[in-house]
Parts: sequence; structure tokens; C-alpha cells
Amino acid sequence: MRIRATVAAVSGALALSAFAVPAAHAAGTAPDVTFSQAKVNAGKAITIGATSQVAVKATYTVTHPAALSLSSFQSGPALYRGTSVTNPDTLVVSDDAGACTKVTSTTANCSAVITIPASDLYNSDAGTWNVGGVAVDKAEHIKWQGGLGTLPVRRTAKLTVDAAPEPVKKGKTLTVTGKLTRANWESGSYGAFTAQPVSLQFRKAGTSTYTTLKTLKTDSKGALKTTVTATTDGYYRYSFTGTSTTSAVSAAGDYVDVK
Repeated sequence: MRIRATVAAVSGALALSAFAVPAAHAAGTAPDVTFSQAKVNAGKAITIGATSQVAVKATYTVTHPAALSLSSFQSGPALYRGTSVTNPDTLVVSDDAGACTKVTSTTANCSAVITIPASDLYNSDAGTWNVGGVAVDKAEHIKWQGGLGTLPVRRTAKLTVDAAPEPVKKGKTLTVTGKLTRANWESGSYGAFTAQPVSLQFRKAGTSTYTTLKTLKTDSKGALKTTVTATTDGYYRYSFTGTSTTSAVSAAGDYVDVK
């Protein structure tokens, strides 16, 4: 669930199924819980399509005094953008409290699932997010901890290719067209990704490796168009390396029979 305001103002909206974060800090002392070794999606970038809902696993370790039993508090991972986890621009916490397994009298290893729906995101949310954690005791005292790492969250890119004519005579010209689009989370659709460098690649029939022939940029509609000389049977594709906000993608190879 995306939250866009300070935690103090909005955390009441985080009424999650088994993990209820109260609307504000209750009077008293926050639980003496420390988070470490937090990892979301195994440290890999999260890529989200225009209308998709992505659920990723998070793992972390909690450390607590021996006098504070594991059953006396709940905990969960958080992803956030902004200056701090207590004053985020965007905040996402786990669907439910983490499932924790006791390791010692003062430590436990935990896991949880964080779900991010595209419909809860703005396009400007793409980029680097921070990892944090939250613990809540039975008296509704809250402990937030940020700065546990970073994770890229990216908009899904799509790329097409079409080489024509097919078949083609050896030595004749092939025209290779395509289009690069990326997820628009706000509209729930895919839109043109303009002025982006894209490589035209070729794989000879019977081989497994693509070689870059040339690099060109998408136009104002995300379209690509170039020509090459047909020399031998093989597959043509466009390949995009991605950006800090958008996933890498390669089109499925289009086979051309050279006569």
C-alpha cells in the first residue's frame, strides 16, 4: 500500500490484515528492536508493468533484549522514498507481519511479502528506493528504522522488431523497424519511450550469440527504423540496456531467410 505523507499523519492507513500499524505513536517507549541484514527481492531490481501487481519476498533479522519476548511485538519490512522512513515521500510496508524464527534469546530471522500495485504508483516513483523496517508492540508503541539498503524500482519496458522483406535475396536491403515503450503507471498503459539508444543486433542461424550491428535512437513516437544488407540467414532484434528508472529489454529475434 502506497502512502504519500508523513508517517505520523498517515500510518493509520496501514491497517494490514495481520499487521496493524497504529495511526500515531502511543505514549511510552518504542520497542527496543533493531533490524539488520534486510534484503528485499533478493537485492534484485523490482520491475513493475503498467497494470501489474508485484509481490516480492523480504528477509531480515531482528535483535531485541532477552527480556523482550518475540511474541510481544510484530515486525515487518518497509520500502520508502524520501529523506527518511519517518518522513517519506512514498512508503510501502509488508502485507502482514513478518514470520519470525528464533535463533537465539535475542535474535530472530524473519520473512514477509511486500506487494506493490502499479495503480498505487506515480511515474516519478521509479528509481532508487530505501529499505527499512517497523516494529509494533502490543501497547501500540512503534519503532521505525531506515537506512537498511537501497533497491531499484523500475518501469517495465517493451520492445518490438520486424525485418522485411522476408525472404530476401542475398545482397539486398532489409528494413528493420521496431518500437520501444514503457509502463505508464498513472494511465495504466504503455507509452512511447523517446530519444533512447537502442542496438540493432544479429544472430547467425545455428549460433547462439547476438552481435551489435549499429545503435540508433527512438523517435518522438518511440519508433525505430534502419536498413542493413542481407548476407546470411539469421535473426534480427533490437536490444535496450535500460535506465535507472526503466528495465532492460530485448525483442524476440525475427528470423530472415536469405536466398
